[in-house]
Amino acid sequence: MRIIFWGTPEYSIESLNIFIKSKHEVIGVVSQPDKKRSRGNKLISSPVKSFAEQESIKIYTPARIRDNIHFINELKSLSCDLFIVIAYGKILPKEILEIPKFGCWNAHASLLPRWRGAAPIQWSLIKGDEYTGVGIMKMNEGLDTGDLLLEEKIKIDNDDNLNTLSEKLSILSAKLFLNATSLLEENINKNTNYQLTKQNTLGREITYARMIEKSDFKVDWGNEAIKISQKIKALYPRANTTFRGKNLKILKIKVLSSDEIAHEKVIFMSNNSRPGIILAVIENEGIIISTKTDPIILLEAKLEGKNISSKKQLIQQLKPSLGEYLSD
Repeated sequence: MRIIFWGTPEYSIESLNIFIKSKHEVIGVVSQPDKKRSRGNKLISSPVKSFAEQESIKIYTPARIRDNIHFINELKSLSCDLFIVIAYGKILPKEILEIPKFGCWNAHASLLPRWRGAAPIQWSLIKGDEYTGVGIMKMNEGLDTGDLLLEEKIKIDNDDNLNTLSEKLSILSAKLFLNATSLLEENINKNTNYQLTKQNTLGREITYARMIEKSDFKVDWGNEAIKISQKIKALYPRANTTFRGKNLKILKIKVLSSDEIAHEKVIFMSNNSRPGIILAVIENEGIIISTKTDPIILLEAKLEGKNISSKKQLIQQLKPSLGEYLSD
């Protein structure tokens, strides 16, 4: 099949690569325009554009796609069978959805209709979901409202963070997309209809994964310990607090239960501390901090202007004092 691939971030590359290596023909790639992403305001290409350039594939980076007559006419001239869309970053309008012969198809990283929208992986971790997955859906004009062709569920492991879960779902998306394309091709060749599943028949709650904002990255020590842990995993490696006036990125923590505290024989400060206070330091392990509920132990972090450090090195770098406050 003749395919145009739509995608922007690193997450999309696994799917693009698998289609390039398949029997199908990727005749073009559509990605977001170059953006100023560095301190020097230098224009940087999206990861998908950079990858497509290495593969010598025709690339389109329109600033807008709605009512862009020149771009739409060019797409029509390519006689494309399928549009494959994964994390492109914009909703495709009707005039584009109707161009490919066999439709526009999207891989969405959630168990739809849960977490429709821009940041499904982050919100599945923030909310402590036990499972997530990938669905291949036929696109319509709504926000991730299309009918599903294929879906696969995976368990979210306790030690998963945004990086590890994104990698798993990126690989799963590529596999399912290739399977979906084979299924479509088989039905086309046999002149039969493929089976689609409407999202409202799955019995799942409809939720929306809004875009992550700058304020979301601040750790609220007044929150419950488990929610703090979920946020740090979901926004890895950008969740942060302030320590002695400097930004401190929180990369890894562990919630301490009463049994673990007793086992470690940790001697805490003897007062009833407010959340965000350094309660104790476990030698060669980490720094214990109070929250609304259970204390947590800070295991890995990155202080502004310093390298990532953990355990003994982290303690030596921060030189924490009991009773010091980490602000949000």
